[in-house]
Amino acid sequence: MLPIPPAVRLALFYGAVFLVVGIYMPFWPVWLSSKGLGASEIGLLLAITTWTKVVASPAVAQIADRLGRRRPVMVGLALCTVASWSLYTLADGFWAMVPVAVLLGASFPPMMPIGENTTMLIAQARGLDYGRIRLWGSLSFIAAAWGGGHWLAGRPDGMIAGLILGGSLALVGACLVLPDLRTPPAPARRRSGPLRLLLRQPLFLLFLAAASLIQSSHAVLYGFGTLHWRSAGLADGTIGLLWAEGVIAEIALFAFSGRILSRFGVAPLMIAAAGAGVVRWTLTGLTTGLGVLALLQLLHALTFGATHLAAMHFIQRAAPEGASATAQGLYSAIAAGAVLALVMTASGQLYADFGGRAFYAMAVLAGLGGLAAAVLAGRWDGRRLDR
Repeated sequence: MLPIPPAVRLALFYGAVFLVVGIYMPFWPVWLSSKGLGASEIGLLLAITTWTKVVASPAVAQIADRLGRRRPVMVGLALCTVASWSLYTLADGFWAMVPVAVLLGASFPPMMPIGENTTMLIAQARGLDYGRIRLWGSLSFIAAAWGGGHWLAGRPDGMIAGLILGGSLALVGACLVLPDLRTPPAPARRRSGPLRLLLRQPLFLLFLAAASLIQSSHAVLYGFGTLHWRSAGLADGTIGLLWAEGVIAEIALFAFSGRILSRFGVAPLMIAAAGAGVVRWTLTGLTTGLGVLALLQLLHALTFGATHLAAMHFIQRAAPEGASATAQGLYSAIAAGAVLALVMTASGQLYADFGGRAFYAMAVLAGLGGLAAAVLAGRWDGRRLDR
C-alpha cells in the first residue's frame, strides 16, 4: 500500500483524466483537420466515439460490478486508451481511423463512471468530501485547455497528438495508484444483469430523465455559444474568460459540496439546478450584453455542477447492492451521452433557424428536468431502490 492518502490518489486520477479531456475537446478536431479530414469526416469520427461510449460505459461498468473490483478494469481501460491514441497517429485516412474511434470510445469514456463510482464508495466509507476531490479535475481541465493553447501557439498541429498521448500515459500511472477498492460481487441472483435490475426501477428511470434533461439543456451553449458571442462582437479572449468563469464557479460549488448537500438534499439540489437553467438559458437567449453574460456564467455552478453533484449522491445512496458501477455507467451513457448527443444534433438546426433564440428551447428542457426532479423528490425516500 502506497503511503499516499486515498483522497490524493483519487484527485490524481481526476487530474489525469481532465488533463486529457482539456486537450482533446478544444484541439483534437484541429489535429484531425491537419491530417486532411473534412468537417463532415471529423464530425462522424467524434460521433462514432460518442455512440460507442453509450454502449460501452454501462457494459464495462457491469463487468466491474460482477468482479467486485475497479482498479484492474481501470488500468486495462487506460492501457487501451494509450493504444487508441497511438493507433490514431499511425492511421492513414478516414476509414483507417473509424475502428480507432470505436476503440477510443470503448476505452477512454468508460473510465470516468467507474472512477466516479470508486470515489463515491471510498468517500462514503472514509467520510471524504466528493466535491473537494472532484474539483481537481476541473482545475486540471482549465490548466490543460489554457496552458495547452498557449504552448501549441506557433507549433505544428501534429504536436496535439503527442500532448494527448503524454496525458494518457500519466492516466495509466494514476490508475495504477488508485485505491484497490473491493466490493461484494453482484449477488448470484443478479449476475445475469445489474443493468436489467436498474432498468426495471421506475425511480431510477425518473432520475435518469431529470438528470438527462437538465444536462442536455447545455447543448446549444456547448455547440454554438462561442459562435453566438462572436457574432455579437465579443472578442475571443473575452469569450475564453466567460468559459473559464463557468468552470471556476463549478469548482467553488464542489469546494463546499458537503455543506450544500447536507443543507438541501439530493432532489432539491437538482430542482434548484433546473430552475437556474430556466433563468440562465432564457436570459442568454435575450441578451449578449457582457455584464449580464458574466453573471449568467456563474449559474454554471448550478446547471452543471449541482446536477452532477446530485446525480453522484443519488447513485451512491439509491443504487441497488452490487449495481453501483453499472448505475454510474448508465448515467454516463444516457445523461452525458445519448440524450446530450441527440439534443446537440437538434440544436444545430435550431441555431441555424433561430440563432440565439435556440436557448429558449434549452430553458424548456431544463424546466422539464425540474418537473421530473420534483416528482422524484416526492417519491424517493432516500433509501436504496432494492429495499
